[in-house]
Order: sequence, then structure tokens, then C-alpha cells
Amino acid sequence: MATVKEYSVEEKLVSLLRLQKIDSKLDEIEILKGELPMEVKDLEDELEGLNTRLGNLEDEIKGIEAFIAEKKEAIKEAEALIKKYEKQQDNVKNNREYEAITKEVEMQTLEAKLNEKQIKEANEKIKEKSVIFENAKKTIKDKEANLKHKKTELEKIIADTDKEEKQFEKESKKAGEEVDPRLLTAYDKIRKTYRNGLAVVSIERDSCGGCFNVIPPQRQAEIRQRKKIIVCEHCGRVLVDSDLFHGVEEK
Repeated sequence: MATVKEYSVEEKLVSLLRLQKIDSKLDEIEILKGELPMEVKDLEDELEGLNTRLGNLEDEIKGIEAFIAEKKEAIKEAEALIKKYEKQQDNVKNNREYEAITKEVEMQTLEAKLNEKQIKEANEKIKEKSVIFENAKKTIKDKEANLKHKKTELEKIIADTDKEEKQFEKESKKAGEEVDPRLLTAYDKIRKTYRNGLAVVSIERDSCGGCFNVIPPQRQAEIRQRKKIIVCEHCGRVLVDSDLFHGVEEK
């Protein structure tokens, strides 16, 4: 039966510290990218929304134009009926027929006027929608230019750092496999807690290298002995002595 090697606390700290240094290099690459990935994504989402809005406006304008065409046709029909009724008035036999036809003429005249009013209102709506449509097109054009610029900038950074980033990702995975699983879980949790991603820090000028709170001399002595994993009581980061910190390389 194979025996499982027991790692000393110092060895565990070394493997954890090496992982931290590799991950910090990856963090530096992300800092180089800055807010660009998020800005590119936001602009893409915004453009998608604006293009949908533009499409909706186009459909609304077409709908109003169809409504106007409908009303124009209704006016033609009303005018044709008016002419028909006016001809009939010449052949009426009594006042009752004349009044009935006159009422029909009045109704068609009112119908035509109502349609004209609706056409006028619809044309005003088209003007308003067209202004919004043109402004949206201009906004889209500006956003597209901005997106293109940011994408070019981001692509350049990615091209410059891609090889290095992939190498560090590979090394991070390998280094993570060498860390005690329970320690790795704690490490990942701490990294997610802080924006700078520092889960393992050294003592600098008698203080925690993460939160800068003072570490008592007795605690510092225990950390230098490397006999147990010690975390900062203020921020929870794993503490190592300065010699160990500077002695461990990423690779």
C-alpha cells in the first residue's frame, strides 16, 4: 500500500504562496484590461437595445403610414358617396327623400372631415417618431464608433498578453493541484472577498500586508517559525514572514 506524503506547514505555505504569486500575475493582466471588457459588454447590450428600439420605431411609423393610407381611401369613398347622393337629390320625388339624402351627404362630409383630422394628427405623430428615429440612429452610430474603439483597444491588450496569460493560467492550475484542498478552498474564498485578490500576504513593517493592521511581536515570532497556518485577525488573510514571501518565485 502506497503511503501518502505528509507535507509540513512550511511546504503548505510555500505551495499556497506560489499559487498566490501566479494568480497575482493574472490579476495584473486583468488590471491592464481595466474596465474595458465590462464596457465592451455594456455597449454591446446597449446597442442591441437601441437597435430593437429602432426596429420598433420603424414598425410604428409604417403602421401610422398604413393608417393614413386607409383614411385617405376612406375620404375618397366618402367623396364618391357625396357625389352619388348629390345626383340623387336631383331626382327626388318628395321632401322626405330629399332630407334623407341630405343627411347622408352631411354624414359623409363629417366622415371625410374626421378622416382628414385623423390624417393630420397621424402626420404629426410621424414627425415626432421620425425625430426620435433619427436621434436613435445618431446615438447608435456614436455608440458603434465608441464600441469599435474600445474593442480595438481591448484586442490589442489581449494580443499583447494572451500568451503570458495562458501560461500563467496553466501554472495556476498546476500550482493549485499542489495546495492542500482545505487550504485551497479557504484561499479561493479569501481571494473573492478582496478586490485585489490577495489571500496570502507578508508582514511588512510589523503590519499585515493586506489590511495594514499591526501584528503583535509574539504573533510575528510564531509566523516566522512556520509551525502553523496563521491568519490576520483583522482581515482573515494568511500571513507569512517576509523572508518566505520574497524567497518564493512564481515559477
